Amino acid sequence: MRYINLLLLCFVILLGGCNAQRNVLYLQDMTDGAEVTIPENYLIRLKPYDQITVVVNSKNPELAAPFNSSTNYNALSGTSVTTATSESNLQVLTVDADGFITLPIIGRMQCVGLTRQQLEEQIEKKIREEGYIQDPHVNVRFAELMISIVGEVNKPGQYRINKDQLTIFEALALAGDMTIYGNRETVAVVREKDGKNIITKLDLRSSECFSSPCYYLEQNDVIIVSPNKYKAASAEINQNRSFWISIASTTISLATLILTVVN
Repeated sequence: MRYINLLLLCFVILLGGCNAQRNVLYLQDMTDGAEVTIPENYLIRLKPYDQITVVVNSKNPELAAPFNSSTNYNALSGTSVTTATSESNLQVLTVDADGFITLPIIGRMQCVGLTRQQLEEQIEKKIREEGYIQDPHVNVRFAELMISIVGEVNKPGQYRINKDQLTIFEALALAGDMTIYGNRETVAVVREKDGKNIITKLDLRSSECFSSPCYYLEQNDVIIVSPNKYKAASAEINQNRSFWISIASTTISLATLILTVVN
């Protein structure tokens, strides 16, 4: 009988270990060497209020110079400031609410929905077509892209994006990965689109997360990692324990006071 009980105990421990693995392992349905087709080679695209730098180069620097100095247009304030472009002082442009930037000499250009490379090509094309420079080379960079990661991760906070393509796994790596209490089944991504916040949940235990529109992140996305049921239950127990300890402490104090008065 004792051996049967021991075997049952080992079986329960084994089941518990398997269940724990199911809760914390990523991409559990993928085998070694498995291939998953990702629907789109996603690149970050420009949105209203993004800030970018635009630098125009040419074999003749004098021809390119007017495009890299003069007006620095801030779409938020609507003001213009004259600046000189250098490596330490690049011209920063803000995409306005209608999706335009205003460039020196060229003027307003629509850019929302374009990648950096597509905007570079459009600016180069316009400079050639207008006859300003025959060999323009345009370099567009995001001045500031941020994502936020909160909840059950080791280092919650805001993180700067320095690349055109960022996956949710890469973002979690920036935050030191999830804690052991993070719920990998329902990781939420909050994304602003057309004036509305859209929430998408991903199950990072499954390869189906690759097909989610939020597998690749966008600027200003917020990743929320909720606690699993064990952490939530623990928090509730601790909260209830604190409540009852407080009640008991108050009761003892009142009883002591009554006894003191009576005596």
